[in-house]
Amino acid sequence: MPKALLLENIHPFGRQILESTGFEVISRSGALDEAELIEALDGVSLLGIRSKTHVTAAVLEAAPELLAVGAFCIGTNQIDLRAAAGRGVAVFNAPFSNTRSVVEVAIADIIALTRRLTEFDKQMHAGVWNKSASGSHEVRGRTLGIVGYGNIGTQLSVLAENLGMSVAFYDTAEKLALGNARRMHSLDELLDASDVVTLHVDGRAGNAGLFGAKQFARMRPGAVFLNLSRGFVVDYAALAEAITSGQVSGAAVDVFATEPKRNGDPFDSELRGLPNVILTPHVGGSTEEAQEAIGQFVAHKVRDYLATGSTTMSVNLPNVALEAIPDVHRFAYLHRNVPGVLAAVNATLAEHGVNIEGQLLATRGEIGYVVTDAGSAVSDDVVAALGARPESVRLRVLS
Repeated sequence: MPKALLLENIHPFGRQILESTGFEVISRSGALDEAELIEALDGVSLLGIRSKTHVTAAVLEAAPELLAVGAFCIGTNQIDLRAAAGRGVAVFNAPFSNTRSVVEVAIADIIALTRRLTEFDKQMHAGVWNKSASGSHEVRGRTLGIVGYGNIGTQLSVLAENLGMSVAFYDTAEKLALGNARRMHSLDELLDASDVVTLHVDGRAGNAGLFGAKQFARMRPGAVFLNLSRGFVVDYAALAEAITSGQVSGAAVDVFATEPKRNGDPFDSELRGLPNVILTPHVGGSTEEAQEAIGQFVAHKVRDYLATGSTTMSVNLPNVALEAIPDVHRFAYLHRNVPGVLAAVNATLAEHGVNIEGQLLATRGEIGYVVTDAGSAVSDDVVAALGARPESVRLRVLS
């Protein structure tokens, strides 16, 4: 029975799907550090994580039986994708399943900060009645500047317009504007125009330090700032200074460069205790609906990969999905992307009298992937011949 290890409170649906397909599933509530993860992966074929567990090259090297990693979240920057591909480990994530949840919390933060609800709430709990309109504004008619116009940024754009906001966006890639949103040609241009600035960028290394003292100084005086993307893209010490000086009137932060591994662990930040600041523990996508959808989506993807070889929507391997044919014997061959591999595979099959019923090849960077349906069983001699080739990464006989 293959073994799966699920960390960080992955939704029970994920466990149920894997158990129903024959996995022995081990679940742990928190994240693991590198040494703990290496020990826990002994004999494990499938690893499921969220954002806090880091799958490094050292972890992958120490886990030869690992076939796939399911990132039950949007981001995959916590996984060494190149090292995983080089060892024939497929990685899948859930790029769309919690989009709505993140967008809704962004809308809630924008309204709460613009109306200064955090300050009224704090005063009321302290027994102070302070009915005042000072510093409190409607979001209608104000300009929302979105940095990163991907799945979340575009959906936020549509909902913000429905609230009566004007929308401007900046993205380094060419993106189609939705509704009446205006594309800005630089980050500075967006900052000049925006009453609210919200970050929705991905976790690529080039985004580190994207937003710091220079950008906060460029924002409109009294503007609002949100970061629900990645913690390392913002200099939070600079944000604290901007809030203290009044340059930024309020902020909502859901992600931090260093986050506690487990619930109940201590948390500290320069932003604690500052006025009109909403701090949340990386829960932008953490609704029951989103976690259920993510659990189902990623579990199905890794299940299909292990059962059929399908790599559709894998983030690190060539995407291949060969239609199933009854009464065939399938094998999946990951290899270095060098000339002549497909010819060598087919020649080896021909030498052993194996007829090909269906075949599909795709490449992605340094890795190639070919899935083949054979008319007869793939013998140990064929497996040995292909596995011994210098370009071989991993060969799996699926049926």
